[in-house]
Amino acid sequence: MDIELIKGRLDFLRAAERLKDVLRSARTSTGREESTAEHSWRLCLMAMIFADQLPELDWRKVLELCIVHDLGEAIHGDVPATEQAASPDKSVRERQDLLMLTRMLDAAARETIVSRWDEYEAAASPEAKAVKALDKLETLLQHNQGMNAPDFDYGFNLDYGKRYTSSHALFHTIRELIDEDTRSRMRRRDD
Repeated sequence: MDIELIKGRLDFLRAAERLKDVLRSARTSTGREESTAEHSWRLCLMAMIFADQLPELDWRKVLELCIVHDLGEAIHGDVPATEQAASPDKSVRERQDLLMLTRMLDAAARETIVSRWDEYEAAASPEAKAVKALDKLETLLQHNQGMNAPDFDYGFNLDYGKRYTSSHALFHTIRELIDEDTRSRMRRRDD
């Protein structure tokens, strides 16, 4: 047993714990700010419960992609979806942060995490494209479920991530249902 390898992996897990304290702009149903770790957890759950609808995918890879997709945010935090267009260096910074976060890992573990993150970021496989779609859908679901500020921009939801959510009939159907919820929230707020 390689004690140094185990110690390095424990050090990484301690550093990754910071993701639990990284807050997103989304709110929970009680109005509390959601953490990135909570988002990643529900993204994993979402992938798991729809796995039977996409049997052609490698589901171990899908879950690995879900787990690491926002891991770099443990260092410098989240860029809200509404601000990502104005943050062209988000991907570069997040990758640099991921490299810093994984520096204490052995080469094999580090390569697995970084290569999965790169695969996700580039949407370089059917699994990464699916996770991109599910990531956008989970965000939209939370926006609709959350107790948001009165001025929350629900109109943003109607366009967010469409290039990913239109890639498969399942994602398109989920999107239609979530968009219906978005329009309903917009009407309720306007009444």
